[in-house]
Amino acid sequence: MTDVKTHVRTAVRNVRRQVDRRKPPADEEYMLFSLGVADYISLVALFFGWTATMLITTGEPNWALVSMLIAFGFDKLDGFYARAFGEPTTMGRHIDAFIDVFTYLVPAVAIYHFVLSPAMFLSVLVGFTVLAFGLLRLVRFASEGLEDDDGTSYYRGITVVHLNALVVANYFFAAFVLQWNGWLAAATVLPAAPLMISNYRSYKTVGSHTVAGLLALAVVAFALVLEFGL
Repeated sequence: MTDVKTHVRTAVRNVRRQVDRRKPPADEEYMLFSLGVADYISLVALFFGWTATMLITTGEPNWALVSMLIAFGFDKLDGFYARAFGEPTTMGRHIDAFIDVFTYLVPAVAIYHFVLSPAMFLSVLVGFTVLAFGLLRLVRFASEGLEDDDGTSYYRGITVVHLNALVVANYFFAAFVLQWNGWLAAATVLPAAPLMISNYRSYKTVGSHTVAGLLALAVVAFALVLEFGL
């Protein structure tokens, strides 16, 4: 019995030591004050991403797309600022990855559910699939960062931006193509989601950024056409 008590006491002491090690020092700076400019830019992206989700839920998908594209712009700006001014940090990469959940994944799921979905079970299936694979992809990115191929950076797997763009494309197909519907949208999104954790290389190049910028402008233009009936 004495041996058991000794083992228990030892185990409790070890747990306390581990907890004490994880306690932040009393004089540690408040987190908001320790963030860099790039991190605050990421938070602005979060604001517009969340605004997009709220607009979708209140029946304003076209303005939601505009807000989502503004979020996309700030998401790209934070990375540019961090690289240009020497601010890339592990904390910044984690912040950026977690904010992408609300900038790209949640709005994409909301668009499918509130605008495209023909049935609740499809909303559940598509939503879970997009969020599950998207979260796994972002966790992997937060852990690994960008990969390098002979001086050119790339992401492993398609990105959450690609998946979001696919959902947006389905939104426009449903608006402009009579035969397109939520079933066909699900048939494109469900097989694409697992590609976010594949080993496909999504390269970061000037060309890819240029194409992304042009597509963003096209999305805004089509959204405004739908909104105002031009």
